[in-house]
Amino acid sequence: MPPRYAYWTILAGGLPTSFRAADREDLLPTLRRLQERHPDAEMKWFARGKLWASPEAVRSDPPPLSSSRGREWRPGGEHRDPREKFKAAKRDRNQALRKQRFARKHETGSAPAKPNSAPEPRPLPRPRPDGRGPDTRPRGPDTRPRGPDTRPRGPDTRPRGPDTRPRGPDTRPRGPDTRPRGSDTRPREPGTRPQGQGKGRGPAKGGRRR
Repeated sequence: MPPRYAYWTILAGGLPTSFRAADREDLLPTLRRLQERHPDAEMKWFARGKLWASPEAVRSDPPPLSSSRGREWRPGGEHRDPREKFKAAKRDRNQALRKQRFARKHETGSAPAKPNSAPEPRPLPRPRPDGRGPDTRPRGPDTRPRGPDTRPRGPDTRPRGPDTRPRGPDTRPRGPDTRPRGSDTRPREPGTRPQGQGKGRGPAKGGRRR
């Protein structure tokens, strides 16, 4: 539940306690027990950030017109936006930059440069951090000899897929086969004889035609 901003509370010794309730009758038993040890204990109505004798006293005292919340009101503290000072500084800085750009633009437009005027000198290079001056020596191409790359290289372990490139028919010209051919010395089944031997060309009896 959201916190209540108007409630009954018990004060002991002039200081508020943690006993709170929306109805006065809910705190009467607690108030009687506290008054046994603290005779100055009393019950007050809290509203608008102050203690009142009763809710009727709050209604009979309307808030002043000056306490109305304006655009810059914020809860707690000084009721001001804590980021306002940073926003104001940023606005002032941007305004100053815009004025500088406007003045620079009109100065360059009203006073054109002379055709025969010498160019402005280039700024000098900044010195090195070690204290030495800048290196302004001209540099030519690198002509130092370089040896072969002898760094060790491991095997190529990149995954490769199947070769899906389209291939056409082999149209390379081929000449006659001039390789020497000898007798057929391959082992054959019993009852057959190798080609090139015997009187006839056909296979021997009982052999199969190849």
